[in-house]
Amino acid sequence: MSQTESQYRQVVELCKDVFLKKNKDYGTAWRILRLPSITDQIFIKAQRIRTIQEKGEQRVQEGVVPEFMGIINYCVMALIQIELVNDARTDLPPDELENLYDGQIRQVMDLLFAKNHDYGEAWRDMRVSSMTDIILMKLLRTKQIEDNQGKTLISEGVEANYMDMINYAVFCLIKLTDHQS
Repeated sequence: MSQTESQYRQVVELCKDVFLKKNKDYGTAWRILRLPSITDQIFIKAQRIRTIQEKGEQRVQEGVVPEFMGIINYCVMALIQIELVNDARTDLPPDELENLYDGQIRQVMDLLFAKNHDYGEAWRDMRVSSMTDIILMKLLRTKQIEDNQGKTLISEGVEANYMDMINYAVFCLIKLTDHQS
């Protein structure tokens, strides 16, 4: 297993752990959310990260690491919502939810490894602040696609943007962890 794969899996396991624990606390109440509402939740988290990066301080104790984890988990929620578009259940059994989470992450990891091969791990030389900006750009793209009822002329759809946001957020968490070591 490569260093990237190992680090990626560690980050995702931490995110999944939080996701499943929150499910025990709240259930799958998020199933009531429409995709634009989930997109806005992700936007709030990314905007807070950018604000903290720009101001160099925060007034709420929770730092940027939980916000990046939240971006990952909300993106997984969005991908699950897309997968279950014709399933109106708001209460998913924990084992089914875990399988759905794992399935989405598998697809996102496949995308990562394909892109990582082609781009040669360029993300390792990027700044966390730049990746935050890219996440915000992808959110604005996603909002535009949503406002256009999902229609695009040439661009990828919302799923690709959610997947890219997960990967950039994972990269940020890896870089932040490496920086602390």
